[in-house]
Amino acid sequence: MHFSTAVVALAASLQITYAAPSEKLVRESSLRLIKTSEDDPGQWVTEEEKYENFTAKKIGFIDITEIRDVDVLSRLSKTDAENAASIQAVTYPSKVEHVDEAEGLISKASSTNPQSWLRTLTNYNTRHYQSSTGTQAATWLFNTVKSVASANSAITVRQVTHSFNQPSIIATLPGTTDDLIIVGAHLDSTTGSSSSRSPGADDNGSGSVTILEALRVLAEGGYKPKNTIEFHWYGGEEGGLLGSKDVYSQYKTQNKNVLAFVNQDMTGYSPSGKVAVYTDYVDSALTSYVRVVATQYTGSAPSSSKCGYGCSDHASANSNGFPAAFVNEEVFENSNPNIHTSRDTYDSIQWDSVLRHIKFTVGFLVEASYI
Repeated sequence: MHFSTAVVALAASLQITYAAPSEKLVRESSLRLIKTSEDDPGQWVTEEEKYENFTAKKIGFIDITEIRDVDVLSRLSKTDAENAASIQAVTYPSKVEHVDEAEGLISKASSTNPQSWLRTLTNYNTRHYQSSTGTQAATWLFNTVKSVASANSAITVRQVTHSFNQPSIIATLPGTTDDLIIVGAHLDSTTGSSSSRSPGADDNGSGSVTILEALRVLAEGGYKPKNTIEFHWYGGEEGGLLGSKDVYSQYKTQNKNVLAFVNQDMTGYSPSGKVAVYTDYVDSALTSYVRVVATQYTGSAPSSSKCGYGCSDHASANSNGFPAAFVNEEVFENSNPNIHTSRDTYDSIQWDSVLRHIKFTVGFLVEASYI
């Protein structure tokens, strides 16, 4: 890792002078450079400090240690309003237009397979991105995604490797255009160390099985989209959006045309009985469209909330200039109290909430595939 490069780029983008620790100190202590807000110039922390000082206190952060793109670093130091003009502009429909087609597929969705998949995911001691079981869980998920996708020979499944062992996973259902509609969820979990018990049932096993069930429904239904659809499972989100950062950096370099990315981080806990659409660090036009789709396919208007800087993977797409939205199980102040603890277990999942998110996901993919 060229730590000094990241620091110089960050300093240049912020017009500040920032002193990096020595290469020897960084190497021996495994220091990482993170940002916790637009105004934070960056601070060097250990992996343990990430959890103790930030995750455990519900403070979001982005690990920028390996970011080389000065434009991205600059965007990470600007407000939503300042960044709005540089997000790829997309015109979204003002209403849903493919209800019969979507409902036909939604009728095939259930929580049966997601329950089985989540049982397996939570049986791993932890899915921490630096743990051996975190890598094993990702391998199991990759093989499961391939098995589900095999119902449609057009779907391809691949892994994205990172500087850490846990890969991300991408399944692609090709359309008649190369324009991308993406749904994603992170696959890792954490309760601090790479060895402590971290079942991560809700955070984010629930989101992972939600989009996997949507993939199953579309694959078995032989769905043929206009726009290409991708399903993403990101490694290393709990370490500072590491997997999604790499994916969207690659997409920016490759000039991918992403029309929409909807992130789902936790879908299995909802005292209110309706989904929440978050409004910060997202694209406002896409978010408005997501609200329309969610109202149609979940049966009620979603709540609105904010989760702050670097709270989940939509921030990676946003910082690379792609339109992103974030759909969650509840408003931030009513978040699941068990996340990031050993109490985030399979038995605590509310399956009616997961199914609600599955229905939304299938509905969104059908509607957005025609944009």
